[in-house]
Amino acid sequence: MSKLEIAGLHKWFPGRRGVSAQHVLRGLELTVDNGEFVSLIGHSGCGKSTLRNSVAGLERPTSGQVLLDGKPITGPGPERAVVFQNYSLLPRLSLLANVREAARAANRKRSKAAMDEVVERYLTAVGLWEQRNKRPGQVSGGMQQRTAVARAFAVGPKILLLDEPFGALDALTRARLQEQLLELWSSESTTETVLMVTHGIDEAILLADRIVVMANPPHPSVVDVIPVALPRPRDRVTVIDEPAFRHVQQRLLRLLHAEQTAVA
Repeated sequence: MSKLEIAGLHKWFPGRRGVSAQHVLRGLELTVDNGEFVSLIGHSGCGKSTLRNSVAGLERPTSGQVLLDGKPITGPGPERAVVFQNYSLLPRLSLLANVREAARAANRKRSKAAMDEVVERYLTAVGLWEQRNKRPGQVSGGMQQRTAVARAFAVGPKILLLDEPFGALDALTRARLQEQLLELWSSESTTETVLMVTHGIDEAILLADRIVVMANPPHPSVVDVIPVALPRPRDRVTVIDEPAFRHVQQRLLRLLHAEQTAVA
């Protein structure tokens, strides 16, 4: 049962020649419970990716703490996996080898048979087992991102971190991958918690249990945390007509518009 706690988090980036210092995260407080899907939304520059990097262990806080199960996060670890917007696959390896290498690095004690089973399970789950011997450059962007998702789940993380993973995809591919992601998270995988950075209001509502709205400097980082009171599974065709969907959508639009006006 994993619990993510972010307490009094501040992150400063020092100034460089011609660029002043930036206070990107400002007293951020957030708790993400086991089994939650939480989306981070806000305008560019509000610190969404910096927060994701802090949870991933890629950025060290200037002050405050990021805790997983009560222990400070001080660097990357196999209990956290990241899916980036740009796929980040190794171009010389096949899709299968990309997934296998990540799974092996995360758990070197796993037997070859167990490793093969995990790799096949997740490539099959995203519909790519028949394409497994192709290299990233031989398949579409959607297939590359599906491989990245399979690779992340194959690591067996407690927390999956998503950094606008569907932003570069066309609408149909995006919809299909969103559905595959939810299915993997809820049934196939051992992953407990998902934290996703997104610019998409409807995507955030469709996928998340709660939405964290973030503000640009100099305001406190978190403007609001909005619960999404929609039962799962959610049908993307009908859910947009639900009063709860429209309520959250309008609330997000008002908050984001107010933020845009404040920094204009």
